[in-house]
Amino acid sequence: MEALLNLKRNKGAVKSKRRLGRGNGSTLGSNCGRGENGQKSRTGGNIKPGFTGGDTPLYRKMPKLKGFKNPNKINFQVINLTDLDSFDDNSTVDLIALYEKKLISKKDLPVKLLGNGDVSKKINVKLTAVSNSAKDKIEKKGGTVEILIGDKKSSSKKATDQK
Repeated sequence: MEALLNLKRNKGAVKSKRRLGRGNGSTLGSNCGRGENGQKSRTGGNIKPGFTGGDTPLYRKMPKLKGFKNPNKINFQVINLTDLDSFDDNSTVDLIALYEKKLISKKDLPVKLLGNGDVSKKINVKLTAVSNSAKDKIEKKGGTVEILIGDKKSSSKKATDQK
């Protein structure tokens, strides 16, 4: 039992820990420990990210942008009834026919027909959207209007709702 009581560590096996923040410049000189005076040398002296020493922080200087961007908005290419005068009698007006006549600029965007003007011929319209006034004017001349559902960008949700 006496042998256990007399056990000692080897010399240099244990290093004394630094006592940070105790005394002027700590115990190991001014380059070690927590440094000299100031907020960061004290316990609990943490500074929040973005703190700029009492000046107005950058995130509060930035402008607050107004408005709302609707993720479900559909950008239509718009044509009027007056644009359809270039088509022949009993012809079909669809996306490809409008693109070939250079009435629209892109094939991949949906097209909406508005009722500005009058129709002089009997035409068959197959587009993604048609206004009520345009539909009435076409049907009065004996034409037909077919609304294509699957061509809109967000059509998958709307097509399932209508079934």
